[in-house]
Amino acid sequence: MMTRRTILAMAVWLLLAPALLCGASFALRPGGWRPHAQTELITYTVYAYRQWQSLGVVLNAGESILIRASGQWQYSPLIGLNAPDGGSSYAAPSYPLTSAPGGSLIGRIGERGEPFYVGRYMTWVADQPGLLYLHINDDILSDNVGQLAITLERSASATPVASSRNP
Repeated sequence: MMTRRTILAMAVWLLLAPALLCGASFALRPGGWRPHAQTELITYTVYAYRQWQSLGVVLNAGESILIRASGQWQYSPLIGLNAPDGGSSYAAPSYPLTSAPGGSLIGRIGERGEPFYVGRYMTWVADQPGLLYLHINDDILSDNVGQLAITLERSASATPVASSRNP
């Protein structure tokens, strides 16, 4: 049978343990904790076999967005699975972005915006307002398989500038 002292000690431990664990987490990762907007907590999926896919994220001109992509997809049965950076350096003249490798992740702002390279990781500053769209850099989608998981981080930028690719 437990004594009153044992029950009191257990109650104190149950109340203090979570606070001690939280405090230890802050001490071990002081720069890692910050408030996150709801849109930063969402993981989006972009499919290899679909046309331009809106993420439902509206960007303002001058707003900076960090895009991270993970996973594998296939844009040609001859190439096999590849990462968001693309499967080869070959880019067909009919690809949406001829300067980027085939099978790479590309984006655009708005339905008629100019495509830009995304790959596995990049920062882009919107030069115009609009919805963010992502797509595989390929012209024949019927033989594609797979999807990528996309995470976004947004921040305001003082002046609109061109994109900067971060490998």
